Amino acid sequence: MSKVFAVVRHEYKKIVLKWTFLIGTLLFPLLGIGFTLVPVLLFSIKGEPIRLVIVDPTNRVEPRLRANLAPDRLAARARKAAEDVDITASQEEQLKRGSKQIASGFVFVSHEVEGKPADEIRRELNARAAADEIDGYIIVPPDIEAPSAKFEFRSRKAGDFIANETLRDALNQAVRSERLRGANIDEKMLGTLSRNVDFQARSISETGEERNSDMLYLASLVIGMMLYITLTIYGQVIMGAVVEEKETRIAEILFSSATPFVLMFGKLVGVALAGLTQLGIWVGTLVALVAYLSTQADGAQFIATLPAITPLMIFYFFVFFVLGYFIYASIFALIGSMVTTVQEGGQFAFPPMMLMLIGFYFCFAVIRDPNSSLSFWVSIAPLFAPMTMPVRILAEMPPFWQIALSVALNSLAIAGLVWLAGRVYRVGMLMYGKRATLPEVWKWIRQA
Repeated sequence: MSKVFAVVRHEYKKIVLKWTFLIGTLLFPLLGIGFTLVPVLLFSIKGEPIRLVIVDPTNRVEPRLRANLAPDRLAARARKAAEDVDITASQEEQLKRGSKQIASGFVFVSHEVEGKPADEIRRELNARAAADEIDGYIIVPPDIEAPSAKFEFRSRKAGDFIANETLRDALNQAVRSERLRGANIDEKMLGTLSRNVDFQARSISETGEERNSDMLYLASLVIGMMLYITLTIYGQVIMGAVVEEKETRIAEILFSSATPFVLMFGKLVGVALAGLTQLGIWVGTLVALVAYLSTQADGAQFIATLPAITPLMIFYFFVFFVLGYFIYASIFALIGSMVTTVQEGGQFAFPPMMLMLIGFYFCFAVIRDPNSSLSFWVSIAPLFAPMTMPVRILAEMPPFWQIALSVALNSLAIAGLVWLAGRVYRVGMLMYGKRATLPEVWKWIRQA
């Protein structure tokens, strides 16, 4: 047993005391923040104003379209959207600022079209766009009530989908208002009658209590992604360490001091402790951040939207991480014993990585219906349960017997995979020069 502890201590220090471990521990949260903030920053960057020409022969749509693109009108639409989707005050302010920013990006340019045919107008406007005098134009058909009426929009900034959608919505509203006026229908009365209902969605816990489910999907996605990335990283670490010892022939020296199974098992446990250390740092940081935000006025409102996470859930999270780690680390150790280079190992590592990815995709089905038959089977099945069961626990705590069954089945799978990897490891680590074939691996497994 002392030899196992010695190997565990060596493998743990070899990973944790490296500067790469510190960088990886800090880099993952920063990447997560970056994925959240970078799109917001990109969308908040104010580009140059869009110089727009509106060609409306009847002058029925242009005044309404200009009014709909005014900053105050877009801000009012943002407030209405905030009421419809029941968002927070801070999000509403962001919508207002975004609407004003988009609206301020439109500059209306006049163009003389009286008495000119449509083809000539298009040629002139295309020439002005090519000369960088305008950025785009809209041609309104004479008969907007006709089913075949086509509204032509041409732009040099066709990739600006935010401005394009804003312009499309404003044009639809302008044409709709003009059609209602032509049909003698009161637009305000129609808006009142077609107002959306106040729909409030909340989840019901296993105890019958109502819970806020606004952030449930995002929190579940973060947990599934964290497990997927962590298992992938540390599985590759195990495979790389095994291949490195094989390439440098250190295994021959190590086997003289301890049995192959002791070395492999100690390596698995040491790397597992390193992974738990990193996860512990991440989870502890999140808990501290949530505790700090709960003391702030603005932060408390955000915390109220998060799903309830108990210490028991955190404990289960670590339990299933350990189960998933030993399952996939055993597979990667087996692959490392079979190959001779890291490049070959990368090719054989594709199937287990795909299995992890399938397990991550199953998380979406679990989020939608944590009590379905599919959610039950994928949350107890080895290879998939380490990612799906924590997500299911967060969505709705399943009965304890299902959690215990999942732990038992995955523990049995670990025992079988560790035994299998150990049989291959003891022979494969001493084999150099060529990659092992499947018949050879089967022979190693059957050897006493």
